[in-house]
Amino acid sequence: MTVQRPLLFLDVDGPLIPFGGTRPYPTFRDDAANPLLARIDPAHGPRLTALRCDLVWATTWMDDANECVAPRLGLPPLPVVTWPEPSEADERDERDGMHWKTRALVGWAAGRSFIWVDDEITDVDRGWVSAHHGGRALLHRVDPRHGLTDADYGVLGEWSHT
Repeated sequence: MTVQRPLLFLDVDGPLIPFGGTRPYPTFRDDAANPLLARIDPAHGPRLTALRCDLVWATTWMDDANECVAPRLGLPPLPVVTWPEPSEADERDERDGMHWKTRALVGWAAGRSFIWVDDEITDVDRGWVSAHHGGRALLHRVDPRHGLTDADYGVLGEWSHT
């Protein structure tokens, strides 16, 4: 029997493009078209691919993540979660504090183990996933002021290797 690797749903804004901090951000390349892209550390690419996961973009960047972000990280084009139009259930969930991505990601995973890396995850999301997803799941919130750090990679690596 072949065991599937976990999925790693990856947001861009916050985890890969830090924002909101008080110190200047390092820049890795100049980009006049979108200066935020210069905040993407290319070292994230090898670190992400070293995790035993199948990477999936889970971002409002949608296909632009493959065009603008993946090349900066040295990643091939990745699958992209296509967000459904908001439903009444989604709107109710948001009023209750659940992220609008949560339902869609659990549906996309279809029972497969996954990690979700985002800067807006809450305990409400964790509770909903625990109640509605049959596989293992790690919902990992990243501090958007710093983006993914060594400590974050430690948590992701430990979880993905168990």
